[in-house]
Amino acid sequence: MKYIKYLLGALVFTAVFSCNKKLDVLPQNNVTSIQNGDDVKALLFGGYSLMQSASAFGEQYIFISDLLASDNQLDFVGTFTDYKDISFKQQTKESGIATTIWENSYLLIENMNIVLDKISLVDESEQKEVAAEAKFMRGVAYYELINYFAKPYSAGNTSSTDGVPLVLQPTYNYDSTKNKPSRASVEDVYNQIISDLTDAAKDLPGFADNARATSYSAEAFLARVYLNKGDYTNAATAANDVIQSGNYNLTSTFNQAFNNPSNSTEDIFGIQNTAQSNAGTTDNGIVTFYRYAYDADGNNQGGRGDAQVDQNYFNAFDDPNDFRANFFTQGYSISGNPGIYTLKWLTFYRVVPVVRLAEMYLTRGEANLRKGGAPIGGVTPEEDINTVRERAGASDLSDVTGSDFVDERFRELGFEGDRLWTLKRLKLDVGDYAFDAPELVLPIPQREIDVNSNLTQNEGY
Repeated sequence: MKYIKYLLGALVFTAVFSCNKKLDVLPQNNVTSIQNGDDVKALLFGGYSLMQSASAFGEQYIFISDLLASDNQLDFVGTFTDYKDISFKQQTKESGIATTIWENSYLLIENMNIVLDKISLVDESEQKEVAAEAKFMRGVAYYELINYFAKPYSAGNTSSTDGVPLVLQPTYNYDSTKNKPSRASVEDVYNQIISDLTDAAKDLPGFADNARATSYSAEAFLARVYLNKGDYTNAATAANDVIQSGNYNLTSTFNQAFNNPSNSTEDIFGIQNTAQSNAGTTDNGIVTFYRYAYDADGNNQGGRGDAQVDQNYFNAFDDPNDFRANFFTQGYSISGNPGIYTLKWLTFYRVVPVVRLAEMYLTRGEANLRKGGAPIGGVTPEEDINTVRERAGASDLSDVTGSDFVDERFRELGFEGDRLWTLKRLKLDVGDYAFDAPELVLPIPQREIDVNSNLTQNEGY
């Protein structure tokens, strides 16, 4: 394997490429390393490996937000100090989790910057699509970074509040006097995310093999971004485009949306994990933490079982016939703690759903409700929320409110990383913490600040 290292001020980038004839390329800190279109595409495809990693959708992009929003959802019963600190909102500026999320995300951004810089080497017929795919990955990486390392958009003062560094050009030769980016404002980062995802939605195909990003993957993320901003018209429009594409359908039963060897009919974007690419089965990976170590009879089941369902989570259910209220099992953690486990993350080497169609129905319905007026898509908020409920066997709701959508997202999207962002965007308390509390924002890794005097630290660290 070839190891590729970049240094951009405080940002230390390390990439590992899979070994095959297209991905085994020369180190990228030399402009001549990428010599043709195949090299550019190899770097692009390597981006999916970075998105699969435990520092991204393979675990931390999803799991860490659930740990931060653990009240009434999740109990961490493991012994790993970094994870316990996150669960108790006691992380420090030396947090290894913050460091790995930061580094992996900026490595993905750097690699996509190189793809965009070298796009002229790609066959002209493929350039738009390759560039769009790179912008999709860069936009997603920045979306995760701004969520974790900055105050929420709903906190206001977005033009003056520190976001994260915007690095939009590759760094082939590090210059310590120049390559020390400061933090862009929250507003500027959101504008860049929207620009990248909009370009991706315009130029990506509506369908792609091998679970690669599509125009609707980009629109689904745009729906998330706009919902975070409180831009309900654009959120409803993006979600409606995905729904009305006809490319996706809710699985016939709720359980069929999870633990699949390939994308389900409702996966708009999913991470493919195999025995070769899995984020981990011992100390890393979302399934590792959520899967019980021993079943109720004491049989070894291979997980750690550090993430148990809080008993209070079941108070969220309003219908005894709701299948989702029973999509759990009893088991034990690796240290012998008995508890309840979600069955969403049951099987190793399966697809990690990142955005599902059910979320788009809830987003369109909520956005239409909150914006008022004629509903985009011609479907009422009641119809959207009940589409999701009916699949789960729950009774229909009428005269729905914004709180109904908050609760429904908790029932449908629990343990999928949604809860923290929902509470933050609506300025709702996260347990005992205010939505904009410093404890709910990760620290800028201290070693980044140590080598980049232009970086400021987050409040509380």
